[in-house]
Amino acid sequence: MAGKLYLCATPIGNLKDMTPRVVETLLMVDLIAAEDTRNSIKLLNHFDIHTPMTSYHEYNKVEKAVTLIDQMRQGKNVALITDAGTPAVSDPGEVLVQKCQEAGIVVTALPGAAACITALILSGLSTRRFCFEGFLPADKKEKKAVLEDLQKESRTMILYEAPHHLQRTLSELYEALGERRLTLCRELTKKFEEITPTTLGNARAMFETQPPRGEYVLVVEGKSLSEFRREQEQNWQEISIEAHMAQYEAQGIDHKEAMKRVAKDRGIPKREVYQYLLREG
Repeated sequence: MAGKLYLCATPIGNLKDMTPRVVETLLMVDLIAAEDTRNSIKLLNHFDIHTPMTSYHEYNKVEKAVTLIDQMRQGKNVALITDAGTPAVSDPGEVLVQKCQEAGIVVTALPGAAACITALILSGLSTRRFCFEGFLPADKKEKKAVLEDLQKESRTMILYEAPHHLQRTLSELYEALGERRLTLCRELTKKFEEITPTTLGNARAMFETQPPRGEYVLVVEGKSLSEFRREQEQNWQEISIEAHMAQYEAQGIDHKEAMKRVAKDRGIPKREVYQYLLREG
């Protein structure tokens, strides 16, 4: 009988956040796959867990997944842990989960702390709709594409960043998004936890005089609906009403419905569209 893969969430800072179910599972499984065994051994020692451990990280995630799946096929149960928080979130664990599903290996999750959700609920920004971006890509072209997508994003955005890249990332976000509300979250769940509601511009200026320390979660305000509508209306103003009508009618929309949509897009009464078309016709 094949074994299982257990995705075990570990604390993001405060060891008291470790759940009893995770401790029991780490004691029960045959093998623990850890992102950094040197870091994880401290956690395991604290809870008196002596289960064998192997490394599973960004640089061996594909070939090591094959090895782990072979072991699970032979009946071994494997627990996956990350350095801190929930595995497979902005983490090589997503590859192992995918490979397990393809191989028919059962995967189960033991939920717990996640830095992105912890930061979101502390941010004071909208939590109704949000998106998680993790770390911005290192590749310049990929990063440019992501930033262009974020310019149109109306949901609250959550990003991770290391201290030595924080100033650059704040500048890139400011240039792409303009001035937005931002909450900087540092040392989450630890003794010196810092939650700083500010703006992208103010944060950029702040770190010009004080170097950032520790890992950061950035929670950024999405584009407001009013701003989005204003930009759309401005875009429509750049083309004539006739051209605007033609775009809808080319989609097979009848003349009357096209007038309604043009009026809505441009933020004007339908009669103005009708009168304009009469004059031009």
